[in-house]
Amino acid sequence: MLSKRIIPCLDVRNGKLTKGVKFKGNVDIGDPVETAKKYYEEGADEIVFYDITASAEARGIFLDVVEKVASQIFIPFSVGGGINTVKDMRDVLLAGAEKVSVNSGAVKNPDIISEGATQFGSQCVVLGMDVKRVEKSEKIPSGFEIVIHGGRKYMGIDALEWAKTGEALGAGEICLNSIDADGTKDGYDLELTRLVSEAVHIPVIASGGAGHPSHMVDAVSKGKASAALIASIVHYGEWDIPAIKKYMTNKGVVTRNIW
Repeated sequence: MLSKRIIPCLDVRNGKLTKGVKFKGNVDIGDPVETAKKYYEEGADEIVFYDITASAEARGIFLDVVEKVASQIFIPFSVGGGINTVKDMRDVLLAGAEKVSVNSGAVKNPDIISEGATQFGSQCVVLGMDVKRVEKSEKIPSGFEIVIHGGRKYMGIDALEWAKTGEALGAGEICLNSIDADGTKDGYDLELTRLVSEAVHIPVIASGGAGHPSHMVDAVSKGKASAALIASIVHYGEWDIPAIKKYMTNKGVVTRNIW
């Protein structure tokens, strides 16, 4: 049985680690490079970085931060935010990241997924999906809509259909973030996670809402995710990664143990 991954997520704004709730009210809480190193040393399986304002501000990615992180950690990490071209993807990979997460740029230009997969391999291309619950309709039959530009722009695209499209275009993984659950620490949106996990054949990372290790257990069991993204629960020192993995192991979830 494959181990379930625990992946800290670091949102970066103007070079600082930041955190908000439901994509709003962000406050700066630390240095992303130092925090990434700490999580690496604690036993994180991977790390995700998002430049959370790059797309909305129509600017490039924070390559200086990527290079500093690559010099400090020796586990896979992915980078997203402001990636709109294959050149952007190449720049991030050359700066030291193992994976590139495309989100807003892929919604506006889906070909970037297939072009990136062709040039760098599907394993390097993560489809980031920011999703909001809405009323079910003919256009959004699942009741989950794709939203881009950091939760600012609704796209009229059904999340399940977009997940299947992304897989068909060559994405090797999906990072699925529930805007409604983001930062609440009330648990992942298990319905959304399960629906997307069952709709595709590539790994799905559950994101948004982790407040207790039991939420991660639920994400990989009830939600059928391959990994759980975490942020507030570790950023604020409520749990550390070894304790989270011990809890999950005791609940019967296979993790890559580090103690």
